[in-house]
Amino acid sequence: MVERRPARGRGSTRYELVVCGVLDARFASAFPEMAIHVEGGRTHLVGDVVDQAQLHGLLGRFQLLGIELVSVNPLSEGQEEADLPKP
Repeated sequence: MVERRPARGRGSTRYELVVCGVLDARFASAFPEMAIHVEGGRTHLVGDVVDQAQLHGLLGRFQLLGIELVSVNPLSEGQEEADLPKP
């Protein structure tokens, strides 16, 4: 599994998107802007989203790839680092 930690962007909101199952490297490569880790049989993608257009673009990629989305969660300042995978 690929694990990445993108840089925090200014004026953006950090989101956690949770999908069913484990994304293999082929699917994970479709989300280079997101940190990816697997927990409890689900894949968590965490990263900065600058605006609603970018969020809708991410959601559209899930739909195009046929990936089942479980939840979309904006993270508070206190949550953001705790939810990223540790190097």
